[in-house]
Amino acid sequence: MHRVDIDHERDSMEQPPSPAAGQTQLERRKGTLASKFMLVNISSNLLLAYQSLGVVYGDVGTSPLYVYRSIFVGKLQNYQTSEAIFGAFSLIFWTITLIPLLKYVFVVLSADDNGEGGTFALYSLLCRHAKFSLLPNQQAADEELSAYKYGFSGQSTSCLSLKRFLEKHKKSRTILLIVVLLGACMVIGDGVLTPAMSVISSMSGIQAATEHLSHGGVLILSCIILVGLFALQHSGTHRVGFLFAPIVTIWLISIFLIGLYNTIFWNPKIVSALSPYYIVKFFKETGKDGWVSLGGVLLSIAGSEAMFADLGHFTATSMRIAFPFFVYPCLVVQYMGQAAFLSKNIDSIPNSFYNSVPDSVYWPVFVIATLSAIVGSQAVITATFSIVKQCNALGCFPRVKIVHTSKHIKGQIYVPEINWILMILTLAVAVGFQDTTLIGNAYGLACMTVMFITTFLMALVIIFVWQKSVALAIPFLLLFGIIEGVYLSSAFIKIPQGGWVSLVLSFAFLTIMFVWHYGTRKKYNFDLHNKVPLKWLLGLGPSLGIVRVPGIGLIYSELATGIPSIFSHFVTNLPAFHNVMVFVCVKSVPVPFVPPEERFLIGRICPRPYRMYRCIVRYGYKDIQRDDGNFEDLLIQSIAEFIQMEAVEPQLSSSESPSFDGRMAVISTRSVQSGSTLLVSEEDYGITNSIQSSKSLTLQSLRSAGDDENPQMRRRRVRFRLPENPGMDPAVRDELSDLIDAKDAGVAYIMGHSYVKARRSASFMKKLVIDIGYSFLRKNCRGPAVALNIPHISLIEVGMIYYV
Repeated sequence: MHRVDIDHERDSMEQPPSPAAGQTQLERRKGTLASKFMLVNISSNLLLAYQSLGVVYGDVGTSPLYVYRSIFVGKLQNYQTSEAIFGAFSLIFWTITLIPLLKYVFVVLSADDNGEGGTFALYSLLCRHAKFSLLPNQQAADEELSAYKYGFSGQSTSCLSLKRFLEKHKKSRTILLIVVLLGACMVIGDGVLTPAMSVISSMSGIQAATEHLSHGGVLILSCIILVGLFALQHSGTHRVGFLFAPIVTIWLISIFLIGLYNTIFWNPKIVSALSPYYIVKFFKETGKDGWVSLGGVLLSIAGSEAMFADLGHFTATSMRIAFPFFVYPCLVVQYMGQAAFLSKNIDSIPNSFYNSVPDSVYWPVFVIATLSAIVGSQAVITATFSIVKQCNALGCFPRVKIVHTSKHIKGQIYVPEINWILMILTLAVAVGFQDTTLIGNAYGLACMTVMFITTFLMALVIIFVWQKSVALAIPFLLLFGIIEGVYLSSAFIKIPQGGWVSLVLSFAFLTIMFVWHYGTRKKYNFDLHNKVPLKWLLGLGPSLGIVRVPGIGLIYSELATGIPSIFSHFVTNLPAFHNVMVFVCVKSVPVPFVPPEERFLIGRICPRPYRMYRCIVRYGYKDIQRDDGNFEDLLIQSIAEFIQMEAVEPQLSSSESPSFDGRMAVISTRSVQSGSTLLVSEEDYGITNSIQSSKSLTLQSLRSAGDDENPQMRRRRVRFRLPENPGMDPAVRDELSDLIDAKDAGVAYIMGHSYVKARRSASFMKKLVIDIGYSFLRKNCRGPAVALNIPHISLIEVGMIYYV
């Protein structure tokens, strides 16, 4: 009996499961995988939310240090009553709720550009969905980038008349660019004002605790901290970044507990001030003076725009977790506690935060407050570097040195020139004003201007990018535009009391951007209208009427199509040129990042015997152009890949094109490296030198000296050879052989050393901008060869004068 049971059980186990049971088991596995993926996604967003505390919220998190003091200044000192305190807290609560929480968290964070945020992300989205861009060398091929198609696809059917109007009138597109640049300038102004404001406010706690320390002593300590803050920028935020999140987390928890204690201990009735009724009562009592005090209220949200600006380092979901569920409650409870304390201690308004801190935790809170102020300042300084980089990519800022400080975290950069300029301006503001109220007036004006510009651009994004009706965009624009407009008008009233600093800083940087952009566009238009006719080159024949010597000549130009005038200038003045010529154009496209596999566009100029090619290297406005040392090798492999592709796909051949300027093809650098048309071998080599075949003793001594002084720069030299492929087209083999021989002979970089001058018939203003402004900026910025990482020993510069 027992044996039968065992056999019966064995038989049941060996029977195949029914289809229904198999399907159920498959569904269970899918459900398990989905739940695991969801848990991983949630844990990842929670980790990012925690990390964002140290990068994004340090600025807005330290605002309780100075908000109430900034509100009750001027004529509002006559209204220092408990009712006014209740009204001020109600204003702060609804301001934080409407703008950072409702506008940024629930609306603006959805308008990312491939995960990137900020005013440039909004402008980039607009330029891709409508022809608003003023970048001169854009091509149809750029629209095939994977990042270009991010978001909504197709043509917008709403408000076509507005779209056509903006696309048709260049002035409207120029105004749009100026608005975006004004927002960028205000962010740069934040980089000057935020460190001074935060550090001086936090250091005022020493003066409140020790009576013998004068205000001058506090100022000296603040300046020492500011100098140290800017001096450490070159090491990069990633080296101390692991400390940022814990510091801000401890700070937010501390101010939450202090606010909760003050609310319970001093005046629990402050909870009733959450009602907007107290706002109405506040304005009835204070009138115009209450409206002027809004310039202090807006400081409670200053820095909240960093949620969108720093979106590229995190995710929208992590931001939507961190602010509503942690930062927002901590700030609201802290402001509530301060108001409860002040309603019973009116005389403590000048130093409301530190006076409201219990004595038993005073010094620990002071230390955390100082560290949090430094963290908030660090985040704004880093954002300033990023803004300068993006303006440079748009052709709106002079070339500056950009150092990538982290190999693992994209976007963390250091700009030495901007860093020291910011330090000098910050120290000048701190020493010149010595008062956080005056600095706060300038700071509030800059922050609210950025928010107002974001609202304006966001309304356009709703129409042109999200393709919603104007009926949806107008309520958004009216609601937040009116609220921010009221705050902005209050900030403008305080221009004589320090607000002028923001305007002066913004005007100075906007002037630099305008002059650089204007001169750059005039120079580009000169090249565009003075291109060398292809008929002239074809008439000269494959030899171009000169001696073709071994080697490759890389001719750099801003033109994405056609032959630059510098080439004819070179040919007519020198009797020889290289066997292989490549016209290289390094340009920016309106996307944040270009994938490496889509970076190179390769094409042919003139028929095959001319051995002339075009290479367009594309970067996004947040891409970093690194000196990897393998550009020449990638270029040779890409051209070889194009030659092979052209033989397989005849439609790429320029011989069928009447203009002999053939179609461009995207050559993936990853596919080139994994499966190249050429065989690659490597050997040890010193500093990259593209004149390897030279017999010059001078060049050999330079190479050996470079190897000795820079052992860390020793690289590997790459040699190419053709594979044994009997089926290869003889014409293709000959062309590839010529390319390899030219690479072995050496590579030379040819650039124009241009002088831009205004015509004699130009107006006085144009002569002032071109001959003085643009000329000064060109002489004092980094040269194009340095910015493009071109080896100096291989560089040939051709002087040209541009009369624009």
